[in-house]
Amino acid sequence: MSAVDELSETQEQSSSIAELAPTRPTADRFMRALLRVNGIKKTRKAEQSAHRNMQIAMIITGIRCIITYLAIPIAVPIIGLSGAVSAPIGIGLSIIAVVTGISSLRQFWRSDHKYRWMYTAFIAVIFIVLAIALVSDISTIVRGA
Repeated sequence: MSAVDELSETQEQSSSIAELAPTRPTADRFMRALLRVNGIKKTRKAEQSAHRNMQIAMIITGIRCIITYLAIPIAVPIIGLSGAVSAPIGIGLSIIAVVTGISSLRQFWRSDHKYRWMYTAFIAVIFIVLAIALVSDISTIVRGA
């Protein structure tokens, strides 16, 4: 087989592979680039891992809310601490919640989960709430200084 024949056979194989590869919408390609998700692991185990990471992110966010909005407001007057003590705790918990949220979001996209866009919208709302909480906590620290 000559080099020209090998080249044309390779081109035919690559074009048939390209035809089999699913084309992704522009929004999908943008989100995959934004989240730095290169490959797809569409397996049952990957999907279960995505769900587990989502549950962990939601648990951490819930714990942050309980501490920030229930435990600290009750404990601060009882213990006699100022509100400036609660702000660094809130900032730390918010940062942890953002990291776990991004991790779970990447896992959803990596597993090509059928509800990845719904979860993306949900986590975007969570990030907006966390951003508001961070701004509030940072302004509490700045005002207290």
